[in-house]
Amino acid sequence: MTSFLNYVFGPNLYMEYKGVAEPQRKMYEAGAAEKFGEQILSTLSVMWSVGYYTSPLLVTFLYRRGYIVADSMPTIAKITTSVGLIVIISLFMRGLGRKQSRAYSNMIKALAQARSSKSSGNGNNELRRFDIEFSAWPVDFDVKTLTGDAKKPTQSVGRREAISLATLPCELLAYIAIHTFGLPMIYPGSVKLIQKFMKPMLISGRAKLIDDDNGIRYKVKTIDSNEIDTLFIDNRNDNEGNGKTLVICSEGNAGFYEVGIMGTPIALKFSVLGWNHPGFAGSSGKPHPQQDQNAIDGVIQFAINHLGFLVEDIILYGWSIGGFSTLYAASIYPDVKGVVLDATFDDVLYLAQPRMPLCLSGIVRIAIRNYFNLNNAELAVKYNGPVSLIRRTDDEIIAEDNRIETNRGNFLVLSLLKYRYPNIFNVVQLSKMNNILAKPLEPYNIPGIEEKKCMSRLITYASDEGKSFPMLIGAEYSDEVRTQMAVFLLRKHLRDYNSTHCTQLPGEFFNIPWDIPTESGFVFT
Repeated sequence: MTSFLNYVFGPNLYMEYKGVAEPQRKMYEAGAAEKFGEQILSTLSVMWSVGYYTSPLLVTFLYRRGYIVADSMPTIAKITTSVGLIVIISLFMRGLGRKQSRAYSNMIKALAQARSSKSSGNGNNELRRFDIEFSAWPVDFDVKTLTGDAKKPTQSVGRREAISLATLPCELLAYIAIHTFGLPMIYPGSVKLIQKFMKPMLISGRAKLIDDDNGIRYKVKTIDSNEIDTLFIDNRNDNEGNGKTLVICSEGNAGFYEVGIMGTPIALKFSVLGWNHPGFAGSSGKPHPQQDQNAIDGVIQFAINHLGFLVEDIILYGWSIGGFSTLYAASIYPDVKGVVLDATFDDVLYLAQPRMPLCLSGIVRIAIRNYFNLNNAELAVKYNGPVSLIRRTDDEIIAEDNRIETNRGNFLVLSLLKYRYPNIFNVVQLSKMNNILAKPLEPYNIPGIEEKKCMSRLITYASDEGKSFPMLIGAEYSDEVRTQMAVFLLRKHLRDYNSTHCTQLPGEFFNIPWDIPTESGFVFT
């Protein structure tokens, strides 16, 4: 009986990857009995999801029609009993069909073996031949098992707005909003209906990464016990490529590593580690800021302690809202090799407010500041290393009506540069940079001699005073020299890509971020 229950309540099997017995990967084909049972259970699951998201409207409709009254309780009990009976029959049919399947039986044996060894291993065991429902996958790395002092500084994303009796009603409305429709609006990829629709694409994308790029899937358990779905591609044995450097990819608010930004660094032969936000696909939890912070922290700890990468050999790559995860990680791992931000913004508040009615502006502000304060501009100044930003010239998500002058990436790059070089980016220079950013960047055409002078000034200062920020270079410069330096620094930190928000970034736009070289005893002449 116990054995049969393993089939009844076992994980869904999606695919068999190629191996000795299977030279080509193939989708798992369920038998008639399993297909029947699974279809009924899947339909009931969808109905439950739709009912959950529409419950306020549904309850109101039923109440007004008189269906929710004391006399209706026997009818509700009969419906509940009938549904329960359907579920039991469906589960039995599913278990019976699975037990008759050779592929599913092999997977169950492999899963039992992996669980008995407490881990799915390092890519050589039988379980990795199967793509299964990830909740059943054994944990490969648990942050809690690390010894020593694992405490790191945390950047607050909690309460920012003062609460008083006058603002209490707005505070209550903000809490309700962010914990109902607010979270799905900020992270639509966490909505189960969307994930159900995308499941075939995710399975196919994951299969390509595993079979074609030799990817290995791992489960990372975070400090708050969420289980994060990750996939690693190891190119360290490729001596001619960039494999010694690991790129950790943080996806957007509806992005998944299976069909996301990993393709760009993979094509450039970097070692690559992708992960899904909490509540996305195989990852458990919800993408609340604190859970997301713990997730990216766990992923980096996994890269260092399990995969064996040095912190200084890691590049953090974030797209769109993934810039928050990336910049948070950079703030607590300041020795990473660099940060690449693609199509990201300075502060989610300025994206949320225009998308809501003006009369709700105050409630939106409280909701964001108190519960979802994704303020990338604040995080960016806490990282002292090299940063590269890519701006999409036709971005329709972080710009208003595709107008490039409203792109929130403009505000992020200027905020960063103003903090790092306060004596160069004065009012005059910031005004000129805003004019430059109001249209696509033209080809970089600073005369060679002037570019060398800009670089030499920076090298001289950094060699003498160090590269910590804010860097007080430029107090004695004329406005003309400041402007020249400002243009030079802007172009070193920002590149334009003629594209909309969601297209794959071409490899030529992904570079190791620029850093100021230092030379001991260097003197500018």
